[in-house]
Amino acid sequence: MSITIQKAYPQDNKTIAQFQFEMALETESLKLDKDTLRNGVKAVFDHPHLGKYFIAKNNKETVASLLITYEWSDWRNAQIWWIQSVYVKPEHRRKGIFTAFYEFIKQEVAQDNSIGGIRLYVDKSNISAQKTYQKVGMNGEHYQLFEWLKK
Repeated sequence: MSITIQKAYPQDNKTIAQFQFEMALETESLKLDKDTLRNGVKAVFDHPHLGKYFIAKNNKETVASLLITYEWSDWRNAQIWWIQSVYVKPEHRRKGIFTAFYEFIKQEVAQDNSIGGIRLYVDKSNISAQKTYQKVGMNGEHYQLFEWLKK
């Protein structure tokens, strides 16, 4: 397997939206509205201040995607990149794709002084993902996430 990580482009919208549909179904048994989802992915491409997508390719096949969103940190006078919406096609899991994503993003962050670091959140019950994040050098010891989301 030859994995390459690259920035996603608007023509990747349909694939990314499908990945997100599959992830919601798999992780939360949620069947998302496909039009809303496609428009949500498209919004990121139309409005770059919202975030940016990266994709992983195995040869020419897109096998994974990941979204970066932004948080401003006044403490660091820098932007924090949040890793979100990570999806890897089932047959390509446990093959180092998240590690490749993480190393690619970490390198981008390390080279840009306006970015202060990387964060992500994970469901408490997703032990497999937590082990993956620990393996690449992240820790979950500092903060606990609280939220209120409209349904």
